[in-house]
Amino acid sequence: MVTVLFLPEGTSVRVAAGTTILEAARAAGITIDSPCNGAVVCGKCAVTLPPQDLERVVEKGAHQLSPEERGRGQVLACAAEVHGDIAVLVAEGQSLRDLKIASQGESATVQLAPHITKEYMPERGVTRVYGGGYLLSEEDGDTAKESFGVVVDIGTTTLVVSLVDLAKGSELAAASALNPQSRHAQDVLSRIKIGSEPRGLEKLRSGVIGEINRLIDQVASAAEIGRNRVYEVIFSGNTCMLHLAAGVDPASLGKYPYLSTLACAAWIPAAGTGIDIAPEGLIYLPPIISGYIGADITAGLQAVRLHESEETVLFVDIGTNGEMALCRNGKIWATSTAAGPAFEGMNIRYGMRAGEGAIERCSVSADGSLELRTIAGTEAVGICGSGLMDIVAELVAHKVIGRNGKFVEPDHPALSPKLAERLVERDGRPVFLLTDNVWLSQKDVRQVQLAKGAIRAGVEFLLREAAVPASELKQVLIAGSFGFHLTAESLTTIGLLPAATAGRIRFVGNTAKSGGEAFLLNHEVRREMSELVEQVQVVELANCTDFDRVFVEALSF
Repeated sequence: MVTVLFLPEGTSVRVAAGTTILEAARAAGITIDSPCNGAVVCGKCAVTLPPQDLERVVEKGAHQLSPEERGRGQVLACAAEVHGDIAVLVAEGQSLRDLKIASQGESATVQLAPHITKEYMPERGVTRVYGGGYLLSEEDGDTAKESFGVVVDIGTTTLVVSLVDLAKGSELAAASALNPQSRHAQDVLSRIKIGSEPRGLEKLRSGVIGEINRLIDQVASAAEIGRNRVYEVIFSGNTCMLHLAAGVDPASLGKYPYLSTLACAAWIPAAGTGIDIAPEGLIYLPPIISGYIGADITAGLQAVRLHESEETVLFVDIGTNGEMALCRNGKIWATSTAAGPAFEGMNIRYGMRAGEGAIERCSVSADGSLELRTIAGTEAVGICGSGLMDIVAELVAHKVIGRNGKFVEPDHPALSPKLAERLVERDGRPVFLLTDNVWLSQKDVRQVQLAKGAIRAGVEFLLREAAVPASELKQVLIAGSFGFHLTAESLTTIGLLPAATAGRIRFVGNTAKSGGEAFLLNHEVRREMSELVEQVQVVELANCTDFDRVFVEALSF
């Protein structure tokens, strides 16, 4: 056995010799970003060791680090096997503790008619708790006004928990955190693979349930209420996240025809999942549209009341999975695209989550000078998703990046001198310097092209299926925690959305949470949305014969 000490947390763990630093970190509860889940291909999990400890690790296939990085004592956590006691410095920001997560979203007003109701019986001195009219439990004394529920937005990357007073219909507190499943895999497909094995499923389930319990405790403490007065939890998330949180094998989502094995639009006992609320508490799983269009989108459609719109409206939740719906004359089409993790800052050389020091805004002045804004106003250490979109959009608009996605030559006549001097080479390849220590590479631009091309292709097929020209769209609603931080200009400049949508784009925030609150506050909404999802026409992009052609066309800026 060997000891691995993680700094600056000061947490240590004993592991078997030959264990990788990444595996040791997971055993110690230390989060090190590893988008490729230890496949030694992304290069994101670099950590630093003291010189005397380098000889106590053996690396396997680690080739993503530069000579300069190796000279600073850096190794890839997923590739470095530990064969002696070592200390490991996890870079600031890599532990992902202080993420900037959007928790607010637009929501239509609903009548207060919750599934959970209470009735005080003065003749017996007890309060009855009902779920949908059925008796769940009895409590001593008059607790009729103490009735609360929770909405959990289970995102692939983040968790948002909202505590709601069911008697008054108001939100009392909200809290957010990183989804701990990110320690094991960043994307949905990797989690399906892990969760298809009993041990892997339990690891992913217990991790997310533990963090949800911690967040529920946090909001309950903030509102000064007991957890035993929380009677219902709404799980709002994509279909895979619901499977994992409920402890249901997600294997069927990873193979055609991508069907859910989890019964949604249904309740399960909270105690059976490990969620720590009232003993007879319930978890409601909202209806889903398909294996890859989940309850988060159903909640989003409810939040913006898309089906009631008299206009032609496009709803897009931008993230690792680009889920979208189009409404015209009361009819809805929906699809999902695999945009990949670039929008989360992953697969990007200096990409990072939306934490302190991440570049989140970029603009180019008339003279070509660069203006950058970082989260918390600190020195730039990386680029988060919104910053990445801004940067690429500005470089496209100022001719630094051509329509084909390639950097132009520094002597290009359309290029201002100040921008030209930022086009340099690193490791023999062209990059654009943002600061002396952070830059955008040609490979990074390619990742943005692939991500935005996937979403644009999904939009084009929805428009085609509905026989709607882009010019007919009266509104484009951008949902999601990531989408909330974007700018409309960047979306049309890079071509993620058609140019015809300029001036019609509105950001609606975290509708997975706000729509989930509507489920919590009005039981009729659940029936209504269950009926609606049965009418949605799912557009399966895998069955579209010319998808490749449309996707390639969508890559251009």
